[in-house]
Amino acid sequence: MADDLDYELVKTDAEQTSAAPVNVRLAIVVGVLALVVAALAGFLIYVRTHAPAPSTASAKPAESAPQVRPLGSVAEPIVLPPLDESDAVVRELVRKITSHPAALAWLATNGLIRNFTVVVENVADGATPARQLRVLQPAAPFQIAERDGAPFIDARSYQRYDGIAAAAASIDPPGAARLYATLKPRIDDAYAQLGHPPGAFDATLERAIIALLRTPAIDGPIRVEPKGGIAYQYADPKLEGLTAAQRHLLRTGPQNVRTIQSALRQIALALGIPSERLR
Repeated sequence: MADDLDYELVKTDAEQTSAAPVNVRLAIVVGVLALVVAALAGFLIYVRTHAPAPSTASAKPAESAPQVRPLGSVAEPIVLPPLDESDAVVRELVRKITSHPAALAWLATNGLIRNFTVVVENVADGATPARQLRVLQPAAPFQIAERDGAPFIDARSYQRYDGIAAAAASIDPPGAARLYATLKPRIDDAYAQLGHPPGAFDATLERAIIALLRTPAIDGPIRVEPKGGIAYQYADPKLEGLTAAQRHLLRTGPQNVRTIQSALRQIALALGIPSERLR
């Protein structure tokens, strides 16, 4: 079933299970944030250096082209298996940077590197990678509360994502840098299989990180309004105008938004992303 943001706003987990075989849940995109871009955020490395300053010598040298080089950390001294056989290595390396149960739940799935590349591409494009992260769905239902006859998101719904935010905060940034440097060749293989040119994944992942860091954290009550009989949408057009990934992160609640964004920012800095790009 296609991603239906409004449908997800009202249906409970039990209703979603019986109503359709594939349903989009808020935890899916949160999993993108906390587990994929955070727990596997070590995959991120992208920094452009400026061309060297002109020489002061009398003979003018040829101009050097801008360079793109990975920064972050030294790769683990291991021999990577082919992409189709890489899951065991991914599990071993990720467990070195976090032991949080939510991260381990994701590691129990298969095709981890391919899963990661599709998830990041979807987030960068503003879409929801529902099918890739079903394992991260919350157990408690989404709730609406009325105030003066108007519907608002019930603040108790935010607590469903405390564990996901804690998983993001548990990541060791230097370890994430080592993880990326080690797995990068197979990540490039997986991204190339999606039809992208060599080296294109770094820019896509940076776009995903920046988009999530630009999601607002709303401290006050968030009003929603009915749409389509069983659905809700944000009453504020600015919030409804965010991408699907940003809207889902917003629904984790202000505290979790800030926790996840703080973890993402620290990891990005450890990997060499300039701080001015992360504002």
